[in-house]
Amino acid sequence: MSILGTESPTTVVRQRTFNGNPVDVEKATGIIGSNLSSESVSPGDRSQLTTGPLRQLEELEAGLTRFWNRFTRKGKKNIPVVASLRAIAFSSWLNLFFVFIPLAWAAHFAKKTDPETVCFLALVPLEWLFDWGGEQMAHYLGTQLGDLVIITLNNVVEATLGILLLTRCELKLLQSTIVGVVILHLLLIPGAAFITGGARIMHQDLHPHMTQLNHTLLTLGVLSLLLPAAFFSAIDGGVQRLVTPQVAVSIVVTDETRHTFLVMSRGLAIILLAVYLSSRIFLHNPPGKNNAFVLDSAAPAAMKEEERELLEKEPKTNQYVLIVVLVISIGIMAATTEWLVHSIEFIREEKRIQEEWFGMFLLPIVSFAANGFVAIVYFIRYLFKQFFKEPEPPAELAKARAIDLSIQFTLFWMPFLVLLGWWTSKPMTLLFDFFEIAVLLGSCFIVNYVTADAKTNWAEGFAMVAFYCMIAVVAWFYTGQPDIGFLLDCGTVENALITAAGAGTGNSAHE
Repeated sequence: MSILGTESPTTVVRQRTFNGNPVDVEKATGIIGSNLSSESVSPGDRSQLTTGPLRQLEELEAGLTRFWNRFTRKGKKNIPVVASLRAIAFSSWLNLFFVFIPLAWAAHFAKKTDPETVCFLALVPLEWLFDWGGEQMAHYLGTQLGDLVIITLNNVVEATLGILLLTRCELKLLQSTIVGVVILHLLLIPGAAFITGGARIMHQDLHPHMTQLNHTLLTLGVLSLLLPAAFFSAIDGGVQRLVTPQVAVSIVVTDETRHTFLVMSRGLAIILLAVYLSSRIFLHNPPGKNNAFVLDSAAPAAMKEEERELLEKEPKTNQYVLIVVLVISIGIMAATTEWLVHSIEFIREEKRIQEEWFGMFLLPIVSFAANGFVAIVYFIRYLFKQFFKEPEPPAELAKARAIDLSIQFTLFWMPFLVLLGWWTSKPMTLLFDFFEIAVLLGSCFIVNYVTADAKTNWAEGFAMVAFYCMIAVVAWFYTGQPDIGFLLDCGTVENALITAAGAGTGNSAHE
């Protein structure tokens, strides 16, 4: 027990930082508040109390300095511009497909033939360049920041597709496409990677800290869509308004209701962006001493080995040249993607498939097709090595980058599209179709369950692919929720209902 004017013995509290290293923190106990004066606190204790935040700032500054020295290759020879361009040009035989880029542009402007084939082939070298360029940037940025660059570049096509649909005010199709992109990267792509990667090994490892954080981020992103849907369901009194003989909507489908959901969605979008930003700060500058922009000690051995190789091996290109090339490629990718989407519009216009299926499956698969083509090519090369050359040892680190793509799309690109719609006066909300939310919840559940132990195997990968196929079968027969479609109309909701009622009456009279 402490007595006024005296100090009790010091208690040593053992704590651990983010990277698992123990830290001794001497916590003085028993000092009554009136004794916290210059007489009762030693100079050493006063220094410890006042320099804690300063020490954190110094550690952050040291991390930034370490990052900048690595990015600028301090003390190392810079790669010449010509050598960098030569390395980019000869990085893969897939660069031969660059010849299809001017052909795709010519086919689009000539308007004589449908350019879908040449547009698809033109995207192949760009997708390869994004992957290869991201891997080269990892030499300058490190494993984790390099992964962020690759994830962002791989989301460029889907993000461009989303912005295109937003500017065309096809908001219901945009929502379906967002769901389709997320489940594609949550189920099909990582599932296929787990099957191929785990075929010759009992299990593959995931980064435990990243996996735990990803569970939280993914669940939060999905629940952000569940909240508006639950709110809409709660205010829906069950009273229907007959729009056409075949379509009835709730009486709460009004302009006032849409305004409520617009304000709600914009608030949720800002919160989601804040969550994504904070998660990136946590990953790249976790608590602890000298942890900024370095790989933590809890990372799997394979990831540490990858980081060591990035430090030891020389990159093939100059970082500034590569950044310029990637920016130019993004612009070319955006235009080519837009023309590819235009070229497959006839499928939807001729009513060959439901619009819901068109958005959830066809558009995401088409946008990913070029990247998938690259993956198939290298899988065939891998099989050739396995059967006709000396086989490579199985990888211990699972390829789960696609799950990070889904998280970024849910927590960054989806709220970005909501805020962009606000800026461009497009009524984009986070009130999604109930079926789409059920699909996302199911996908989130199975992915979190599969990766809960930070290990994967080929059987779990097959289960993920199987669930994606189940969703595709059910969605083939789904026609959508009319209430959501009317609330997403770019005119007033009342005019959309009147227009639909007039069209329904005309069709009935014609019949």
